[in-house]
Amino acid sequence: MRRLTGVATHRFREKASVFLTELHPARDAAERAAVLAQLRKRDFDATHHCSAWREGIPAAAFGADDDGEPSGTAGRPMLAVLEGAQATDLIAVCIRWYGGTKLGSGGLVRAYTEGVQGALTEADAQGLWEEVRILRTGEIRISAAMAHLPFALLGAFPAAAVLEQAFQGQEAVLRFECPPELCPALDHAWQERSRGGTIIWD
Repeated sequence: MRRLTGVATHRFREKASVFLTELHPARDAAERAAVLAQLRKRDFDATHHCSAWREGIPAAAFGADDDGEPSGTAGRPMLAVLEGAQATDLIAVCIRWYGGTKLGSGGLVRAYTEGVQGALTEADAQGLWEEVRILRTGEIRISAAMAHLPFALLGAFPAAAVLEQAFQGQEAVLRFECPPELCPALDHAWQERSRGGTIIWD
C-alpha cells in the first residue's frame, strides 16, 4: 500500500465546468474534516466539494460523498480510483464550478474519475508516496519444553520477525510478524514441525 506525504492537484475543464481535484494526507476523521473545511472556505463559490477517503493499514475504513451530485456519480467513482491505486491515509476532494452545461451521469462519473486519476499522476510525478508494508501477526503456543521449535521454524523464513516470547505456566507463547503471502507456507511448515500444531493469526 501507499501513503500520501504531500498535496497533489489536478485541474481541468469539461464542457464549461471547471474541476479541481486535490489529494491531502489525512489519517483520521479530524484531519479529513479540517481539509474539507479549509477547501470549502477557500473555494466558497464552487458548486460542489465531492470527496472520497481511505484510512488505515490495511485500509479498514473508507467513505465517499457526492455533495449534491446525483447519487453514485462522484464520490464512489473517486473512491474506486483510490482503491485501485492502493492509496491510504488520504482524502481526495474534487471541487466543481458548474459551467451551465449538464454532463449527465456518465459524464460526471468520467469527470470525477479523471480528476482523481490526474491528481494521482501528479503525486507520482512529485514522488509524494511512501510505501507501507502490510504485516500479519501470528502466535504459536506450545509446551515450554518445546519452546525452541518456533524459533527453528522462523529461522527458515528470514522475512518473519519475532516480536516477543513469554511463558505461561507450562506453556510457551511466541508472537511474530510476517508478510501476508508467507502465511500459508508458515502454516504448512508448522503443522509438519509440530505434528499438527496451528498458528493463531490476528
